[in-house]
Amino acid sequence: MTYRVIQWSTGNVGKLALRGIINHPDLELAGLLVHSDAKVGLDAGALCQMPPTGIAATSDVDAILRTNADCVSYTATADLRPQEAVQDMARLLESGFNVVSSSVVPLVYPPAADRSLVEPLEAACKAGNSSFFTSGIDPGFGNEFFPLSLTAISERIDSLRVMEVLNYDTYDQPTVLFDTMGFGKPIDHTPLLLIDGVLTFAWGPVVAMIAAGLGIELDEITESYEKWPAERAYKTAAGTVEKGTQAGLRFELRGMKDGREVVVVEHVTRMHDETAPDWPQPTGEGCYRVLIEGQPRIRCNLELLGRDGDHNEGGLVATAMRLLNAIPAVCDAPAGMLSMLDLPLVTGRNLVASPSAELE
Repeated sequence: MTYRVIQWSTGNVGKLALRGIINHPDLELAGLLVHSDAKVGLDAGALCQMPPTGIAATSDVDAILRTNADCVSYTATADLRPQEAVQDMARLLESGFNVVSSSVVPLVYPPAADRSLVEPLEAACKAGNSSFFTSGIDPGFGNEFFPLSLTAISERIDSLRVMEVLNYDTYDQPTVLFDTMGFGKPIDHTPLLLIDGVLTFAWGPVVAMIAAGLGIELDEITESYEKWPAERAYKTAAGTVEKGTQAGLRFELRGMKDGREVVVVEHVTRMHDETAPDWPQPTGEGCYRVLIEGQPRIRCNLELLGRDGDHNEGGLVATAMRLLNAIPAVCDAPAGMLSMLDLPLVTGRNLVASPSAELE
């Protein structure tokens, strides 16, 4: 069966999702929503370096709602506009579209997400008899299926730690890096991400989902962070990080049970390889790491590389394809809010290329 898909936005993830839809043998591009007047009217292929598709980009939401499609891939950045994004997605769900999204990250596990985000979407799913799924790479595959699948070979689990260890210097998203995360800001500046409780708001549902997958109830989730100043100025894809400003950020969310850490989500983020040399280092160019203490002890590193070897592009492709490859399962699922725990095994079905195929 072929699923007709609308792509909503063509930013860092969206343009890769658009390419992924066009290339995917089980998906058909049905429509494209853009936010830039300069993109309106352009063929979708032109916006992702692909041949013409016959689908023109539009900024008309009403036209999108009239489109014959099974699912919408919603990837618009929502860090600073979560309620607006929820309104967009609720409108789609009410209209009968299933939705897969990477935008409002706490929704990876709806039972633990803020109710102000969940309730409008629950009502919309019921009204439209539609399903909703949020994922990506982190929050997403890197700290949901990846770690939980490894626990299937455990005899005993004492603790589970999931890490992202990456240099973000090639990630061209200044709003996220500078405004949300605080890179390039004075070291005593408190960015949005580090306001008390925001880390738990965003990644707490990930900790709760891992715990649910392990069949335990946590007593509490605690959070902590530390920063590292730039030893010199660094030029990055998103802009310059001046000497003395924040160039490194390390944070942890700890799921506590009976007074000890049981589930930990940790990020070690740098804007240059030389930053914070004493912090955990990645395997290769950057990695997602799972450390399981127990029997047996498990150490596993996941490296993602794009076409030119860039780890940030690899992560963006993985974010997009985690959503797109889940579309058949999401469309076939009962109506409602879904997490990874609600879906069957999602694989790269029908994606094996022929020996003569060229990489798009």
